[in-house]
Amino acid sequence: MISKRVHVLIVDDSALVRQTLSDVLSSDPDIEVIGTASDPFVAAEKIRERMPDVITLDIEMPRMDGLTFLQKIMAQHPIPVVICSSLAEEGAQSTLRALEYGAVDIITKPRMGSKHYIEESRVTLCQVVKAAAGARVQARTRHTVQPKLTADSVLSRSTGAMIETTEKIVAIGASTGGTEALKVFLEALPPDCAGMVIVQHMPELFTRAFAKRLDGLCQISVKEAETNDTVLRGRALIAPGNHHLLLRRSGARYYVEIKEGPLVCRHRPSVDVLFRSAARYAGKNAVGVIMTGMGDDGANGLLEMKQAGAFTLAQDEESCVVFGMPNEAIKRNAVDRILPLEALASAVLAHAR
Repeated sequence: MISKRVHVLIVDDSALVRQTLSDVLSSDPDIEVIGTASDPFVAAEKIRERMPDVITLDIEMPRMDGLTFLQKIMAQHPIPVVICSSLAEEGAQSTLRALEYGAVDIITKPRMGSKHYIEESRVTLCQVVKAAAGARVQARTRHTVQPKLTADSVLSRSTGAMIETTEKIVAIGASTGGTEALKVFLEALPPDCAGMVIVQHMPELFTRAFAKRLDGLCQISVKEAETNDTVLRGRALIAPGNHHLLLRRSGARYYVEIKEGPLVCRHRPSVDVLFRSAARYAGKNAVGVIMTGMGDDGANGLLEMKQAGAFTLAQDEESCVVFGMPNEAIKRNAVDRILPLEALASAVLAHAR
């Protein structure tokens, strides 16, 4: 039986970007580019002719900007939308606003580079678009603001974690739909909660803007992680895009290391890398949480955490945008409890006291 191909409409004012994205996505046999559009008005005509499964959408365009078009789509006929943004920090706030308006993920516009870089970009672009095709999207009114490598390639296996401290840490992994899920989760936490380390699959530079946005909304402090940052109560450290985040320990002090390396489970940062390091250095003092996202990144790492004595949680199917990552962890018997998004914070607080 041949599975249905993902039908994609590309909306971007640059002819070069439209052609490049079309070539990259068409290289995947599971994806079919059914059209391209230079602006939202042309896109609307294309949608009337043939409904796509996924739209890739630029933010800055003539006649109508991408955010306005996105709001119209989500209010009138919700379709999974992936924002295709330039790799520019100054545009990150607009791109994050698009996630609030209902876009399911972010990709960066392809750049020329080494053969290795181009191949990594192709894998990421195709993965995100296929994840978006399976995402749950809901109508929103215009005013709503709301071969695969394993972790062995970055972090070797360990026989067990040190246990000289009882300080709790929380390790969290999320992907498609995770930006808004993390917002809900972190906003529910008090300022004295256990220290947190987070991997959210997101392109480079956008993680800093994402962390700043959350820092302004939450009672806890949120920042993009840097090597040697201490994991403190009342603070969440988010992995920078395009770098792995590892938990380390020196005596009773937990800290993080930012590390380059290959894609793990087709991602960098990888949830598996973070979770394995938490299993090694925190063991039974850790709480692991796996949230919405496509694929199986984090499933094996969460199992290692559970085997090391950690308490593990998964977001339930009903509240996930994509149930892939939690489902894979559940199938591996890596999860102690399965809870809706709104219940995860209280469960973490109860166990981490």
